[in-house]
Amino acid sequence: MTTTTLAVLVPLLPFLGAVAGLLLGRTAPGFVRPLALLPTVAALALAITVAVRQGGGADIDAATRLTPTGSVPIDLALHIDGFAALVAVLVTVVATCVQAYSTAYLRDDPRYASYAALVSLFTAAMLLVVYSGDLMVLLVGWEIMGICSYFLVGHYWETPEARAASLKAFLVTKLGDVPFLFGLFALAADTGTFRIADILKEVASGGLDHPTLIALLLVVGVAGKSAQFPLHTWLPDAMAGPTPVSALIHAATMVAAGIYFVARLLPVFAASAAAMTVLAVMAAVTMVGSGLAALAQDDIKRVLAYSTIGQLGYMTGALAVGDAGAAVFHLLSHGAFKALLFLGAGVIIHAAGTNSLAAMSRTGDLAKRIPDAYWTMTIALLALAAIPPFAGFFSKEAVLVAAEHTALGDSATSPSGAGWIVLVSGLLTALLTAAYATRLWLLAFRGRGPAAADHGKQPPAMTVTLWVLAVPSLALGLAVGQLAGWFDVHSLTPTVTTAILGTGVAAVGGIMTYAAWRALRFRAGTNIPLGAVAAHPEADPAVSEEEAIATHKAVYGSIASAPDPGDPGRLLLGPLHRHAAVGFHLDALYRTLFVRPVRAGAELVRFLDREVIDTYVRGAGTLPRWLGSAVRLTQTGNVQTYLAALLAGSVVLAIAAVLVAAAGA
Repeated sequence: MTTTTLAVLVPLLPFLGAVAGLLLGRTAPGFVRPLALLPTVAALALAITVAVRQGGGADIDAATRLTPTGSVPIDLALHIDGFAALVAVLVTVVATCVQAYSTAYLRDDPRYASYAALVSLFTAAMLLVVYSGDLMVLLVGWEIMGICSYFLVGHYWETPEARAASLKAFLVTKLGDVPFLFGLFALAADTGTFRIADILKEVASGGLDHPTLIALLLVVGVAGKSAQFPLHTWLPDAMAGPTPVSALIHAATMVAAGIYFVARLLPVFAASAAAMTVLAVMAAVTMVGSGLAALAQDDIKRVLAYSTIGQLGYMTGALAVGDAGAAVFHLLSHGAFKALLFLGAGVIIHAAGTNSLAAMSRTGDLAKRIPDAYWTMTIALLALAAIPPFAGFFSKEAVLVAAEHTALGDSATSPSGAGWIVLVSGLLTALLTAAYATRLWLLAFRGRGPAAADHGKQPPAMTVTLWVLAVPSLALGLAVGQLAGWFDVHSLTPTVTTAILGTGVAAVGGIMTYAAWRALRFRAGTNIPLGAVAAHPEADPAVSEEEAIATHKAVYGSIASAPDPGDPGRLLLGPLHRHAAVGFHLDALYRTLFVRPVRAGAELVRFLDREVIDTYVRGAGTLPRWLGSAVRLTQTGNVQTYLAALLAGSVVLAIAAVLVAAAGA
């Protein structure tokens, strides 16, 4: 088959698997797991084949007119370059691992059939975004992912946390999608096309009349989808969904879509220096703020959620300094180690019976009971902290090198101020990242106290998946020399300056956290049990997680933090800790500025509708109703009464006629 045909099949196979899974989920449950796994594995094989054939060489384009619109046409277009080929491989690798992991993690879940089908649909939608050469077709995949995230985050709909999180994720991302849609229309109006390749040609020839307006509208949509400040608040709460869903959203779909979109259309954003500066400031605030928040979280998955926000900030920063290659390189490496971190967290939650780091720090022998998760999580955390030679080191250094070049005036696409903003905030974030990664490792695997209830050995489908993802987390950075050719950019290898600075501040962050942990380890009161272990020994992994989510707030009074005197993050952050634990009160601010006024407006409209408008409507019918009641009293059914009334009326009329005649005479 041709490469174009293979590329069409890559998103089509998971889509067909999703449809078949939904149709056969109840009537033939034995086919659910094969229908979830086999189409995704086949899509992975085809994506690898497409990547090998594309080989970082000439772009592959194919299109057919989808529908005449009377103005700007919409094409069913395919565009595969080095970015698209490698990102598609990432998506299918992570999706395959998530589907395989889920067969064990949710093995007895009564809603597994719909869950697996939605994961397949989610995968197909992201692949449509990756391979699409037309913005309207890309928008279809973009919106399908939003719908899938709503259902998957709310999978544990019995818990109020999951219901609230799914609704919040949907509404916040839709809030960004409205200006995003206007930006797409404005871009098509300026360039006369939705085709990405044609848009880039128009931009190169100076055919963009409103670059700043278009770029800023698109940035809002990207901020919502990729969880960047100020529309990032939905992502930590989305941890109420199943852990495999978190891995898929954070590593290869949804949040990656916004970064990939900007990378594909970077010349559009680069046409406006103001837009690039806004991207840089957004990235800086996101990176630093999320790093501080991650250092204060007690829920292990919320730590990883804020970590994702910060790493996406790195990618946004790379785009802000005009280096799409560095951004996509970090997207690839982050996808590998972040999927590993989340799937490893699922194993930890099952083994410990809790998602609370405070409770895990008072649990002994956890590392010995889950050696696969211990070693693979260690690899992933080292990659997250950007310690050489792990993958995260090379991709993060590529971002810092790009920022350094821009800051020194070596970039023609971005102002030097944006480079300094990204470089300084990136180095500070490197310190914070190493700090919260070290804190997570120490609290999860170096706890002291009685062992948690034994849940038995983890299923092979879960542990093997961890080792599969550990390979790229460790070795992907070693391929940095070959990736530059795929991305058609300058070398992505680190420089001595940024390598020393980045690794140095990471080492400082890790050492500071370890020192704080050691200082608190033997302090009085730090080993008092905090009582967050809720799951039963015989519970399945998904049940353990659902119980952990439902009981965390009941035990600690907060979904995010715990009153743990032995937490090194509390010592490092000092008085900032209570603010960082709740995301610097952004949710409270949004409730005050937006939610309460909207609800107050809705209450006013309801009052006016029910008490004012309905009163007038009811009043308009009151007089006819009274008259009808009066007339109804005369309808007795007695003929004699009717004749008497007729006679009386005749007499009255006769008397009136006589009086009128007399008056006229």
